[in-house]
Amino acid sequence: MSDLPPGWEWTTIGEVAETSLGKMLDKKQATGMNPTPYLRNINVRWGTFDLSDLGEMDIRPDELDRVLASPGDVIACEGGEPGRAAVWRGPGTIALQKALHRIRPTEGIVPAYLALLLQHLALSRQLEHLFTGTTIKHLPQEKLRRVNVPLPPPSEQKRIVAAIEENLSRLDAGEAGGNSAGRRIKALEKAIITHASSTLDPPPHWRVVTVADAGTVGLGLQRSPRRHIGPNMRPYLRVANVFEDRIDDSHVMSMDMTVSEWGRYRLRDGDVLLNEGQSPEFLGRPAIYRGDPPEVAFTNSLIRFQANADVHPEWALLVFRSHLHNRRFMRESQITTNIAHLAAGRFKTVEFPVPPLDEQAVRVFEARARLDTCDRLRNEVGAGRKRAASLRRSILAAAFSGQLVPQDPDDEPASVLLNRIRAERTSTPRVKRARKARAS
Repeated sequence: MSDLPPGWEWTTIGEVAETSLGKMLDKKQATGMNPTPYLRNINVRWGTFDLSDLGEMDIRPDELDRVLASPGDVIACEGGEPGRAAVWRGPGTIALQKALHRIRPTEGIVPAYLALLLQHLALSRQLEHLFTGTTIKHLPQEKLRRVNVPLPPPSEQKRIVAAIEENLSRLDAGEAGGNSAGRRIKALEKAIITHASSTLDPPPHWRVVTVADAGTVGLGLQRSPRRHIGPNMRPYLRVANVFEDRIDDSHVMSMDMTVSEWGRYRLRDGDVLLNEGQSPEFLGRPAIYRGDPPEVAFTNSLIRFQANADVHPEWALLVFRSHLHNRRFMRESQITTNIAHLAAGRFKTVEFPVPPLDEQAVRVFEARARLDTCDRLRNEVGAGRKRAASLRRSILAAAFSGQLVPQDPDDEPASVLLNRIRAERTSTPRVKRARKARAS
């Protein structure tokens, strides 16, 4: 641990706050004699709460003291994004689900100071060594209690919180503006694609056919364990490689294929690939294969479209992007376990507008120029977000190392506060929690 400014002391969350977890969810407790609104992991954001979707569960009167949050309690996520925290300021009290920690600071500890400290430790990845779990990370209560706290005098805690909130409020406003700009860029991109492809209102001189009439449709090769090794290992693309108008070749896998399979499933320049299975909003996400990565096949999680002579592949991409943004593919989807599927047979029946080839070329060129402008704007917004995130980390790091506000030699040192907390804890006997009576 690094040196602290004069008047500061090292302590732990467990020493300066009481901690507890909320109540385990039980479908049987969704109704009952004592319906009580409660917070879940998804309701806790950094520094605030989203109360738009609160659940209710039955909580007996004898359980309330343990699972209710009162104004001034710090509520922190136990799982998902462990440590994400905010101070509950009311109105009134609210119950907590077990995936949340209730951190109740001792007198003299400013609640917002602890919540902001958790944000600093999370953003600087200083909590990760305490996490358990692989797919979903967790911060168990016993490890939360061991989190180190650089503790300044109480009055300096207040000055630090005020300075952080003043600085971060500007960043929050900037990030909100960036998010709004991102949404406007996305809407503009959709408008450009929809207008250029005219999928919603094709001109009278265009032909409107089905996807099957505009080109050849096929699924890729099915993966299986027996193909993990073999004499003819070939690279292939899958859903994870195909994004809208972009193929990601950073993680291309391989499997064994026969010579005839390789000939059938090898991609050619101009092939359009679409996601066959995805989250509903990304179903049918398309990209053109332009020879990179070279010599690669595709799996049956992707649909391949090979355009006829009277359809330019870039036009097909524009049409499919319009269907994606206007959720046309979702109308043909079948959903299983939260994953939507676009069966090749249903995909073939989707309408496909076909203007003359020269008009296709003009519309693709004009749309690409406008979409490139959207990409540049999106990159600028993304760069702004990165600068804001870096500045946020710097502000928090300065605050919790004593560099954001000056120290006041007249402040009561943190050591006095800690000695008082330790003395009170020693003089107060621990109250044993009564055991839950067994049902007879």
